[in-house]
Amino acid sequence: MWDKIALTLLIIGGLNWGLVGIFSFDLVAWLFGGTGAILSRVVYILVALSAVWCISLLFRENTLADSKS
Repeated sequence: MWDKIALTLLIIGGLNWGLVGIFSFDLVAWLFGGTGAILSRVVYILVALSAVWCISLLFRENTLADSKS
């Protein structure tokens, strides 16, 4: 469950960075009142924590995909 939550947040963060890179538009900041707004900062922190969590996916031996094969 935590892996799916972290992956979902990383997808949101990745799409946001894509918008920033292509269109110079920060969707998170737009939705929550600017980059300095507390809600924007919470989303940015959650995306960063999700990235740290997903690093562990690279080093796990028993993943769901491995157990099915």
